[in-house]
Amino acid sequence: MAIALFLERGFDRVSVAEIAAAAEVSKPTLFRYFGSKEELVLHRFADHLGEAGRVVRDREAGLTPLDALERHHLQRLAARDPNTGLSDHPEVLAFLRLIYETPSLSANLLDYMDADTRALAEALDPDGGVAARLVAAQFTAVRQVLARSTWDRLAAGQDIGDVARIAAAESTEAFALLRDGAATRGF
Repeated sequence: MAIALFLERGFDRVSVAEIAAAAEVSKPTLFRYFGSKEELVLHRFADHLGEAGRVVRDREAGLTPLDALERHHLQRLAARDPNTGLSDHPEVLAFLRLIYETPSLSANLLDYMDADTRALAEALDPDGGVAARLVAAQFTAVRQVLARSTWDRLAAGQDIGDVARIAAAESTEAFALLRDGAATRGF
């Protein structure tokens, strides 16, 4: 319900009181479930928190962490998972536009990215070595850049088939760049 209000009127033009009224709950009740107005939007990413770390921990024997992450990313692209930016569904495009074009949402999205980075770093090296933290941060940044690039193309009206091919090629290039640096540290 809150998302619909934000999409209709813009994030900054909808008050918490209006959201609570539309949900037929009090503001304190609303804040019991969501710590901020931004969390009302970004909670959709919560299901994916730690996903990269799980991919690394659950990878097949003999598969490097980076190979497992690349395979997972390409699978998500093939499935046109909205988290990859590769969805031309109007509601997904509008939702991502809301996030990318609302400064407070973009800023808060960094908290989710940081949590993902920490979970991946721990999966790479439970002892918390700096190399694992750096590789995890690079992967998280690459994934975000790829998703944004893909969404930008779709938002500009490019054909999803063309965008899918470009996204796959850019992903392969990005992982090759990551792999060159990560291999020197055994990742």
